[in-house]
Amino acid sequence: MPQLVDPEPGAPRVRYAVVGTGHRAGMYVDALNGPHGDVGEIVAWLDRNPGRIDYYDGYVGRARDLDGTAGLPRYDADGLERMIAECAVDVVIVTTIDSTHAELIDRALRAGADVVVEKPLTTTEEGCRVITSAIADTGRDIVMTFNYRYAPRNSSLREVIRSGRIGTVTSVHFEWALDTVHGADYFRRWHRQKESSGGLLIHKSSHHFDLVNYWLGDVPTRVYARGGLKFYGAENARARGLWPRPERGTGAGDDPFSLDLHDDPRLAALYLEPERYDGYRRDGDPFAEGITIEDNLAVVVDYRGGAVMTYSLNAHSPWEGYRVTVNGTEGRAELEVTERGAVVRDESGRAVLDPSATPDALGASELRPEGERLLVQRHWEAAEEVPIPEGQGGHGGGDAILLTDVFRRHLRVGEDPLGRAAGYRDGLRAVAVGIAGNISLETGQAVDISGLDLGEAL
Repeated sequence: MPQLVDPEPGAPRVRYAVVGTGHRAGMYVDALNGPHGDVGEIVAWLDRNPGRIDYYDGYVGRARDLDGTAGLPRYDADGLERMIAECAVDVVIVTTIDSTHAELIDRALRAGADVVVEKPLTTTEEGCRVITSAIADTGRDIVMTFNYRYAPRNSSLREVIRSGRIGTVTSVHFEWALDTVHGADYFRRWHRQKESSGGLLIHKSSHHFDLVNYWLGDVPTRVYARGGLKFYGAENARARGLWPRPERGTGAGDDPFSLDLHDDPRLAALYLEPERYDGYRRDGDPFAEGITIEDNLAVVVDYRGGAVMTYSLNAHSPWEGYRVTVNGTEGRAELEVTERGAVVRDESGRAVLDPSATPDALGASELRPEGERLLVQRHWEAAEEVPIPEGQGGHGGGDAILLTDVFRRHLRVGEDPLGRAAGYRDGLRAVAVGIAGNISLETGQAVDISGLDLGEAL
């Protein structure tokens, strides 16, 4: 945990507005109505869907022991500046569709608020330019919530690398496996349209590219990527005899790739009931027509300091987790993480969507047990296991530590020795790999990041 002091008695709480009231907003709403309610409060909502605002406003009302809803002011996208002024908002929390981040960040900064933003920072070169221009013009602050930095297993690997135990890093191999429950979920939602999410190279992999940047303390310079839609989508379903398919998961019956929103009361309240306002379906079929993102990706990334990374992402694995190998001039470090050893459905045919966010609801597998292990082996020596401190909460034990750093950062004493806090430049460096990778997928050529127009040099 970061070293903190207690807030001054009677100190005013930081005033937050939540922009985007989908599932991801829940982590921040919980934090500000729980452990961090003494230093911050939610004062307004912004979303195009009033049904989702209703859900969270009711939650806050109950958390505040009110007889009904909290009754917080609510705004649509056109009212962002008015919301910041009328509600005296200090910080805007942005948890909207990825492609909208740049515009909302730009407008919030220029209206006088700081920003906390979910990854990715943005999805395009233009979005990067918009954000860097707003920062230069306003001098305001952006916090990137890269929660995987805070997972003890990941910060422990950073410490091994920074200690010099394996010498100078020469190469990294990073393999990420999403299973057929969690992986399929990116192909049910708005994420399956590249214009909305930037594809998995940006929406999902920005987490992973940031981790490598963080581990190495280095900057990516050149990217080559290959990949495609090889498992999900209508064409693949027809080729494997899986056609016709249900249009949506709710009511589809015993289909392993379908999500029935009735099975999750929270998702039903956030998405099924509010459909009448905007028509958005959370439970689309992952084998539908018109999917424009990839489910298999392989990337090579060069770094300024001379290291090279080979990276792979698969979104239809039978198990979920990741493996990282870091080769150095004096040895090697290996991190292996199994978040779900097998997709095992319960008696009702259900499985938890994201095992990294819900670590207590996992699949059983004797040959692939859930867990984590960090090994270091120096040249001419036997391998040693590095102890990993216990984390707090989901996403590898990093969520609770991240939220403390986000909401109590003004109470920090000194710098975090693990250097986990991330700002907009970290966000730029992560999405730059994905943006360059998407260009490489289209052209078949390696892409120099210095040739991208991101608004400032990395």
